[in-house]
Amino acid sequence: MKIAGPERYKLSFDTKTFLVTCSRGTPKFSGLATTKLPKLYIVSVEAKPIYVGVTRQSMRTRFHLGFNATGESGYHGYAWRHKFKEAVLDIWCHEDPLTENPEREIETVDAEVVFLTRCAGQWPEGQTEIHFHPSTEEHCKAAADI
Repeated sequence: MKIAGPERYKLSFDTKTFLVTCSRGTPKFSGLATTKLPKLYIVSVEAKPIYVGVTRQSMRTRFHLGFNATGESGYHGYAWRHKFKEAVLDIWCHEDPLTENPEREIETVDAEVVFLTRCAGQWPEGQTEIHFHPSTEEHCKAAADI
């Protein structure tokens, strides 16, 4: 399992809109954030993870969905956007998905990252779901590295 990253972005936002700044100072997503490969991302405030998620979409598309959700379809979007105004976003990408279900691979790492966060103190404050799948030593190692 080859997981690249992290790429770091600064986020500033209100309940409906967000702005990103990459490490080079540009106001847009680039690199890993724009690929269609499976990605794991962590939103942190004051160096504490508040949300761990996965997506195959570009991060811009994923964030637009999370910030524009109204609950009409049952999805209310990111809960943390109602409490905070700034955060840090770190993104990792699963570069060599070898299985027939690469989303399941990154979801397994996602669950292990959330579990490790809980072991360090508390569940991520804005976490609304976790995808549990049987994990291997490789998944656990990837989560520990993240």
